[in-house]
Amino acid sequence: MQYNVKPNLFLQIQSLALTMEASAIAIQDLRSSNKHAIQQVAQLLLDEFQTLAPDAWQTWDEALEEVQESLQPDRISRVAIAHGQVVGWIGGIRQYSHAWELHPLVVKASHQRQGLGRRLVADLEAQVSDRGGLTLYVGSDDEAGLTSLAQQDLYPHPLEHLATLHTLHSHPYTFYQKVGFVLIGVIPDANGRGKPDIWLAKRVKNAEPQEEPS
Repeated sequence: MQYNVKPNLFLQIQSLALTMEASAIAIQDLRSSNKHAIQQVAQLLLDEFQTLAPDAWQTWDEALEEVQESLQPDRISRVAIAHGQVVGWIGGIRQYSHAWELHPLVVKASHQRQGLGRRLVADLEAQVSDRGGLTLYVGSDDEAGLTSLAQQDLYPHPLEHLATLHTLHSHPYTFYQKVGFVLIGVIPDANGRGKPDIWLAKRVKNAEPQEEPS
């Protein structure tokens, strides 16, 4: 017997399945004692950055070193765990007295476009807020020619180029805009000629500016 499922019902079922999957994902500290998770994170970096930033981590040792550095006491390192497996990772580095850099953010391909990246950013933001942070910022490299800034000579007016920034193919900076970040600058040729680094920032929640006394 063949059943015809109405499109709206199918979407509701699909949405419910994604909600149940999301509820099964826990975000927690990555600890130095969890060697298995550390190895999974390193592999995640290698797998997911091959296209976006192939020069970021070229070897297993480089990826592992990046993960181990995130475990320093003055840094934030959080992982998303589903059914005992690492499916996402986000890190935070205090670079100023009240500003933290988001570095890095990676989500396993099988769990992308399901809201996990948004959850990881929100979690990091809460961690930064607890530590007195006011600003969270991120650099989003374009090494693969995915934006209008790639393969361009941005001098002598890089901000003019930034004002007309748009995607040629899917690029992470649009994700950061969707979660509240705004464009604040660009570093021309950061990763080689014609490979800029796009910078975005946002005010940390619960860090609203105080009104001046009247």
